[in-house]
Amino acid sequence: MRTPVAIASLLLAAGLSAGSAYAFDGTAQTLQPYEMQPLTPPANVPLAPQVRPVDEAFRTGAQALRAGQTAKGIDALGYAAAQGHAMAQWKLGRIYMDGDGVKRDDAKAFEYFQKIASSHAEDYPGTAQSRFVANAFVALGSYYLVGIPSAGVRRDPSRARDMFSYAASYFGDADGQYQLGKLYLEGVGGPRDARNAGRWLTLASQKGQYEAQATLGVLLFRGDEGVPRQRARGLMWLTLARDAAVRPGDKWVVNAHEQAFAEATPDEREKALDYLEVWLKTAKR
Repeated sequence: MRTPVAIASLLLAAGLSAGSAYAFDGTAQTLQPYEMQPLTPPANVPLAPQVRPVDEAFRTGAQALRAGQTAKGIDALGYAAAQGHAMAQWKLGRIYMDGDGVKRDDAKAFEYFQKIASSHAEDYPGTAQSRFVANAFVALGSYYLVGIPSAGVRRDPSRARDMFSYAASYFGDADGQYQLGKLYLEGVGGPRDARNAGRWLTLASQKGQYEAQATLGVLLFRGDEGVPRQRARGLMWLTLARDAAVRPGDKWVVNAHEQAFAEATPDEREKALDYLEVWLKTAKR
């Protein structure tokens, strides 16, 4: 049996008007008002969600950037960002922060990240968008560590710690946890606290943040105030970090692993390997 939607399609395809019908003998008939009700889909047929212009602008901008059309992409993203589209704001912030296809502009990047933090700080953690909101807080923390004179942003390590702390605690962001742990370890923006540093570094390391794994590995291998020395476990974390260190700036990770491996005893190396095997089995679940 044809549905009302299918019947309407047949009428349109035949070029018939909605106000007329034909009898079996081919003579025209005029429909009565009660026969001219608008056709609607059955209740069980889902309607396609309406696409907002701002979402379409974001998609257009992202597609243009992938195609190498930087100017077109930035224009489209700029429109979406001006309408409060968080993903567009984040994308533009990263573009200007990294100088990706444009001249690096930390003032513009900071402005976009700040808009995200101001409008989306209470977004529900665990959603796709929340990852980008958390990243905006981490980016702001990085800027507060050094300051941006051109934007009137003074260096404020304490404020940086606040930014990292929010990303780390509210959103559970691994990069935020790593940065916060590093500040605790270095005593930047507040008192030095190696034990608390180890806590945050462990959380980030368990999520695969390799810089945190390397930092935690050194901390455990050497030991510190409130952190007992665990050379085999430290070497395990350093081994995991060494395997993920592929960027040009990751030489420090490689060096830290090589130094710890050279100092470790054969028993410590073997125990580190045992820890590593357990970790890999658990991580695959």
